[in-house]
Amino acid sequence: MAAVLLFFLISVFSSLAAAQQRSSNISLGSSLSPTKTPSWLSPSGRFAFGFYPYGDSFAVGIWFAGIPQKTVIWTANRQDPPVPGNTTLVLQNDGRLILQSAQNQTIKSIAEGPQSASFASMLDSGNFVLYTSSGVVVWQSFDNPTDTLLPGQPLKVGSELFSSVSEIDHSRGRFRLKMQDDGNLVQYPVDTPDTAPYSYWASGTNGQGNNVSLNFDSDGHLYLLNGTSFNIRNVTNGGFATGKTMVYRMTIDVDGLFRLYSTNLNGNSSDWSMVWNSTSNFCDPKGLCGMNAYCILMDQKSDCRCLPGFDFIDRNQRTWGCTWKLSAENTCGSENQNIDYSMISLDQTTWEDDPYAILSPITSEEDCKNACLEDCNCDVAVFNKQDCRKQKLPLRYGRRNLGDSTMVYVKVGSGSEINGTTISHQNKKEQRKDILIIGVVFFVCAFILLAFSVVISYRNRVWAYKRILDPGSIGLTEEIALRSFTIAELQKLTEGFKEEVGRGAFGTVFKGTLPNGHIQRIVAVKRLEKMLDEGEREFQTEIRVIAKTHHRNLVRLVGYCNDGPNKLLVYEYMSNGSLADLLFTKERRPNWDERVGIALKIARGILYLHDECETQIIHCDIKPQNILMDEFNCPKIADFGLAKLLKPDQSGTFTAIRGTRGYVAPEWHRNMPITVKADIYSFGVVLLELVCCRRSVDVNVPEDEIVLTDWVYDCFKAGELQKLVGDEVVDKKRLERMVSVGLWCIQDEPSLRPFMKKVVLMLEGTVDIPVPPSPSSFFSTI
Repeated sequence: MAAVLLFFLISVFSSLAAAQQRSSNISLGSSLSPTKTPSWLSPSGRFAFGFYPYGDSFAVGIWFAGIPQKTVIWTANRQDPPVPGNTTLVLQNDGRLILQSAQNQTIKSIAEGPQSASFASMLDSGNFVLYTSSGVVVWQSFDNPTDTLLPGQPLKVGSELFSSVSEIDHSRGRFRLKMQDDGNLVQYPVDTPDTAPYSYWASGTNGQGNNVSLNFDSDGHLYLLNGTSFNIRNVTNGGFATGKTMVYRMTIDVDGLFRLYSTNLNGNSSDWSMVWNSTSNFCDPKGLCGMNAYCILMDQKSDCRCLPGFDFIDRNQRTWGCTWKLSAENTCGSENQNIDYSMISLDQTTWEDDPYAILSPITSEEDCKNACLEDCNCDVAVFNKQDCRKQKLPLRYGRRNLGDSTMVYVKVGSGSEINGTTISHQNKKEQRKDILIIGVVFFVCAFILLAFSVVISYRNRVWAYKRILDPGSIGLTEEIALRSFTIAELQKLTEGFKEEVGRGAFGTVFKGTLPNGHIQRIVAVKRLEKMLDEGEREFQTEIRVIAKTHHRNLVRLVGYCNDGPNKLLVYEYMSNGSLADLLFTKERRPNWDERVGIALKIARGILYLHDECETQIIHCDIKPQNILMDEFNCPKIADFGLAKLLKPDQSGTFTAIRGTRGYVAPEWHRNMPITVKADIYSFGVVLLELVCCRRSVDVNVPEDEIVLTDWVYDCFKAGELQKLVGDEVVDKKRLERMVSVGLWCIQDEPSLRPFMKKVVLMLEGTVDIPVPPSPSSFFSTI
């Protein structure tokens, strides 16, 4: 009788437990909405799965819901952009968990397995699981960790944890922790091989067993088990406080260290306490301070410093790295011939060893420095014993390493500030001599000026009076140092507009010869067409803007003609034609390194227009035909600032290519506001053309390659980037960087495109580049 009663009681409690479990199950057809029902809770309410706020939008993930500090421990598709508030998360009848747009179109799969799921559950362990009807696990979040492990969750062989970009940006960051198949648990920077030179922490268990996994017990015990469940290493000893209200998590943090945290759900504070961390040296993670920066310890905390001649990209975000203080950095080419360089020492620091040339034996530091100074490709010289290693920028993985005898020398241009002092290459005697010469010249000039002051004053007054009487030039010549031409003068120097060298949206270009003393200067004369009816004032306003632009990657305006209905502009002549002439002519095509340099220089020119000149300029027509090449094949952007001078019907220039994925940003066709992001899109297309040496639309190729942007993304997604350059030998890392930047620039949604400053930094390799999504993924689902 007692046995029967005991069996009855066990059955009742089992039924109750089963009923409680079933009550937490999520049936097919269930859905979540960010603004209505945002999450599914675990039975105790400790964890939640669903939508959480992510900037102005939402992401899908798992977080601790039982504490005020709702710590996110898992994020779905963390490399994808956040989703809008009208998105729905649906457990479909086919067992897939997907995101749907407001029009019920599938945006992205969140979870699906090899078998069809019948229900899902958010467990009290923090694991979100899809099950078959018989209770077999189809998919679980524990098998797909992001940056965090929970008790009971193993890190299996071949799996990795990736840090987040920041505390508020949960996309993949700079550091990773990998459980290798050789039994070693190792930390690396992202995008590096799994080799010792790139590791910065390791368990030291390589070769000690097969199928090793990292395991996590509820008392904070982290340990490595081999395939026979033998403990080969305790990462932490465990034995910390336990109980139903004590919870732990292990996270690889933004700074690259992985730490063990705990909190008591019933405590007075919901803050997480650090129980253990992988190292006490916060500068251990390689790449913590970004490109061209190095890490030092200050009061046992990490602090980032820049290379000599560099400054932080953002002083409020010092881990982003550093960039040149001067715009004329050390590059081979005619544009920097007038800059003097010196070598500045940087002692007791270590960097990634990536030389392009090694000189050995080199017996002295001075010989090593001179070897770098004489090589325009050399940015940094590293001297150690009898080796001189030449390196190019950017430098990575910089750290202060006290006691290291290696000497690092950085090439710095004159005019750079080092610790508040401007670098100059004159010694004190030369400086005193220069001061004396300047003083003598000053007094002589003063005497001459005094003698002719009356004449000059008189002539200036007469000239000013005449200019006031000329209404076509009021206010223009006073502000800009341009030459004013009459239409007769331009007819003469172009021989009656005889030689046409180009024709575009803004008018026709003719070649002319401008006398300049004993020198004949070749110029390009652009006759503007379809001018705005407002005429004089609009023309003068725009010319002032164009005239005030000064950048080595913009075509220089020499003069203008404002003679009644005749509106012409006179530019410097670019002898090598347009980028299109070079890029799409096989015999003239630049090599890979030249194309990389061209892309970066174009980006810097657009950056100047958008952010650095007095008045922001949106070009509106970036394409290879509007990028001209000088005699040294240095690219210069033409036709900037002219869009406002055209009549409104000239916008037909853009709509004429509607329906193709050319250079025109999608917002032109959607009645959306036109911003600088329109230029970013066009630049992205040009960048991909530079990579592939072909036009954005080419009907003479296989059907799936006709639209360049689609083909590039297909190759990127398939990991087949070499197809884009054929048999050409290129730097694979740089190829991936160029393509990734291009794909970010051509996103259909303008807000997803980076600003040009970020584009330049990504092309330089100064900042990391997240994996780009499909360019059309946003609008294809709306």
